[in-house]
Amino acid sequence: MDKTLLLKAIADETRLKIVTLLLQHNYCVRALARKLEISEAAVSQHLKVLREAGLLVGEKKGYFMHYDVNRDVLHELASEIEALAEIEREACSPMQGGCQNKEAEKCHNQDKNKCSDEVKEFCHGHNHDNETHTGHCKCHHS
Repeated sequence: MDKTLLLKAIADETRLKIVTLLLQHNYCVRALARKLEISEAAVSQHLKVLREAGLLVGEKKGYFMHYDVNRDVLHELASEIEALAEIEREACSPMQGGCQNKEAEKCHNQDKNKCSDEVKEFCHGHNHDNETHTGHCKCHHS
């Protein structure tokens, strides 16, 4: 499964509507075009993108191809997104390494009043006016 290709395929609003419709019922191009109120040619182009991403399967019924969602691919993508959401944030500590050089420079700024708002939030937390900070840095309070 090519996650990037799959995510790009469902990022389009019309293609997402097509997937939603196909999850509810198998449709042919003509039926999808009527439901979405777009041309059959436009539906065909969207279906091509979804098929190339591995999200659709087709079954010939008479003269027409009826499409269905490959739910295994959808479940696999959902699992990977769920796994991303479970990644824990690690605290950056310049003393232990692990910070990118730009972050390490931010952390070593001795005067928090010279920091940009972004740096103040990174080193000193959301409420950077008080005397506490997050412990990500060796800043000395003025």
